[in-house]
Amino acid sequence: MTGTRRIRAATPADLPALRELFLSVRQHTFVWQPPDAFHLEDFDTQTEGERVFVAEAGDRIAGFISVWEPDDFIHHLFVDTGHTRQGVGRALLQALPEWSDRQYRLKCLSRNQPALAFYHAQGFVETAQGVSDDGEYIVLSLDGHDRAENTADERK
Repeated sequence: MTGTRRIRAATPADLPALRELFLSVRQHTFVWQPPDAFHLEDFDTQTEGERVFVAEAGDRIAGFISVWEPDDFIHHLFVDTGHTRQGVGRALLQALPEWSDRQYRLKCLSRNQPALAFYHAQGFVETAQGVSDDGEYIVLSLDGHDRAENTADERK
């Protein structure tokens, strides 16, 4: 990733930037949804009670991850479109508490092929499928064997 990167817990001061990032990335990514399907306040309601971490690049928030900790469920992972393919998503995942020991899982819309490819590259495997109001989705869980290999490769 270019620029300085720092992963930290989100603070209330981050809310305006997080709301904007969440809105703009969803509008850019989920083009099959109607434009009025997304709202600025969605971030607040969809991350309520979750632990949120942000990735900073310089003085900007480049991405965030939110986790519902009681279930080790990654609810959201969004990277600003200007910072994709620069290691932000991987850094956010690896910053999760006990990344190497917990069996984190998530849901990803089937139509979001770039995200599915990313998660597979990070060691997630498909464990279930379903349908929601947003469309068909795939449940992914971490495969500890693949994750250990990916982490070892990154240390070289």
